[in-house]
Amino acid sequence: MAFWDGTRWVPESSIKARADTRPGRSPSAGLIMLIALLTLALTAVPVFAGKGGNGKGGAGKPGGGGNLTLMVLDPDDGGANFGEQVTFEVSTTATDQPMVQVDCYQAGAHVYWASAGFYASYPWPWATNFTLRSSYWTGGAANCTATLYMFDGRRYQNLTSIAFDVAA
Repeated sequence: MAFWDGTRWVPESSIKARADTRPGRSPSAGLIMLIALLTLALTAVPVFAGKGGNGKGGAGKPGGGGNLTLMVLDPDDGGANFGEQVTFEVSTTATDQPMVQVDCYQAGAHVYWASAGFYASYPWPWATNFTLRSSYWTGGAANCTATLYMFDGRRYQNLTSIAFDVAA
């Protein structure tokens, strides 16, 4: 079979040979680049969420515009313990799509991070419960910070944050 290349009829065999021998061209290179960019974009969201960026307060400092209250879901002693679940009571007038990120540290090492949306259309409504453990945090006490933040269409902005301790 032959194909028109814009100037003449070319046999199919020569088109395949020419396409396969072009240097530096791989049909999967574009796909690999797309996957890499998507992976970077998806993993960057939690990282930037805790950084702030509105000039009104960095991570761990209140930026105004909301209230955040810790609620322990497994209260055996009234406080948060390793392995238990917590959630947050959230209120803000700054956005109709508030997000909460939780970061926990043991001896300066970042051992837990999770983020969830606290609004009705959030795709994972069950994700508003944070289980205080991870593959990096297998036991013991930790110091944690919960940050209420929003995305304004250009960047993430911290609204307020609270610190809480998790017992072993």
